[in-house]
Amino acid sequence: MNGKSGLLVSNGRVMRAGSDPHDPPVADILIEGSRVAEVGPGLRKTIAESGRDDIEIVDATDHLVVPGFVNAHYHSHDVLAKGCMEETPLETWRLLALPPQYPKRSREEIRARTLLGAIECLRSGMTTIQDMVTLFPFDSDHLDLVVDTYREVGIRAVVALQYADIRGVDTVPFWRECFPEDMHKFLSSAAEPDKNSDQLAYMEEKYLKGGSGNDRLVWALGPSAPERCSPDLIRRTVELSERYGMPVYTHIYESKAMALQARQEYREFDGSLIRRLQKEGLLGPRLNLAHSIWLLPEEIELLAQTNTNVVINPLSNMKLKSGIPPIRQLEEAGVTMGLGCDNCSCSDAQNMFQAMKLFCLMAAISDPDPGPDQAVNAFQAATSGGARTAGMGDELGAIEPGFLADLVLLNLNDPSFVPLNSAVRQLVYTEGGRGVETVIVNGEVVIRDGVLETMDEEAVFQEVADIMPEFLEDYCKVAERTERLRPYIEKAHKRIWAEEVGMNRLFTGR
Repeated sequence: MNGKSGLLVSNGRVMRAGSDPHDPPVADILIEGSRVAEVGPGLRKTIAESGRDDIEIVDATDHLVVPGFVNAHYHSHDVLAKGCMEETPLETWRLLALPPQYPKRSREEIRARTLLGAIECLRSGMTTIQDMVTLFPFDSDHLDLVVDTYREVGIRAVVALQYADIRGVDTVPFWRECFPEDMHKFLSSAAEPDKNSDQLAYMEEKYLKGGSGNDRLVWALGPSAPERCSPDLIRRTVELSERYGMPVYTHIYESKAMALQARQEYREFDGSLIRRLQKEGLLGPRLNLAHSIWLLPEEIELLAQTNTNVVINPLSNMKLKSGIPPIRQLEEAGVTMGLGCDNCSCSDAQNMFQAMKLFCLMAAISDPDPGPDQAVNAFQAATSGGARTAGMGDELGAIEPGFLADLVLLNLNDPSFVPLNSAVRQLVYTEGGRGVETVIVNGEVVIRDGVLETMDEEAVFQEVADIMPEFLEDYCKVAERTERLRPYIEKAHKRIWAEEVGMNRLFTGR
């Protein structure tokens, strides 16, 4: 703040809870340190009359001021793979994009991809990202590097290591039967057992016992998916979550195969992973279920009863042919929802505007009967809903006194907002990110008038260019291997889709 002790965002149209989302009022926002101190009209005049000269002024005239978006489900590991593939079923995509398929990555790649992903998120108005960090094989130096990189770029990060102790080949129906045994070693999932390291023990000893020491970094836990974790690993997760008050993020029912696996493997829980997690003590307000597409009605009710959160990822759900999540049913049950943009290789864009719009459209197409307006719901999922998934609902995701000062200024003179018939609808349905001009994180201006202030953006792009030849060489090898596996993948895929799981979340035309 250029030596100033405070920041005043002046004369913008401020999107606040309780105000008209279509015609938000003009107000000033006084920031002291990392938090909002006051919101209201005329603060600039009051400060001028008081003689204070320690306040930096950010002129927000003709700008919409919104809480920073929370990307509640994201993986930094394949930022470099955007644009590499088109529609691909989830189980095939796993073999193309996930770290266990690749050689160990270099420090240079870890840094470059983490920086690039964070910058893309900031430019889309995301001030907080939940990174389900996937490192295989695990290297403590690489985790430390991810943490240091987020501190350097200035974004708020909720960091969860992704871990599992059950092999991928044992978590997808029919894989063991359809693939020759000598190919089983290639059938990995998002996270594979790593006998040479104890990620949870390292994270607790290095980061949790003494605290992270950084007010922009929050630690979380990332069991990859219930079917990939033994009861003992879930028990350790529950214990750590309770000991440190940590949120937990996991994947659930992302595809029909994952629902079928539950039906086949968990008969003692009536084929329900939700019931399994209930018995194991993981359901509750600290648990966040990414995707949640193939939920049964009774499972949705159980989530509502336990205040368990869901994170919708509409971009990847469409591209990976996973299906349409039951957004309206979740809303009607009162389940808190956040929004995520997921992996770059299966969404291609860390863009919350795309995610909000698709959230609304998927809700619309999921039911033939007219439903409620969804723009406000999508905006809340992208802000306060995402904050609640991180356990920060009382200090993040809104522009209110005492809340963390994470703000985004969008230019209302952009064609997306002219004429301004409804700020929230045009934010969700019309804006694509072009109007984002200024981004404030923790009370500090990170992007000012479109320019990243925390580092040299061109230097980051050069770092990416330097490591791309090696990445692309490895990607091509992985793609060639996956192509050899394709006949067996397709055989298992057809068998999965021939089975019944109690619903259909994909429009098949039949």
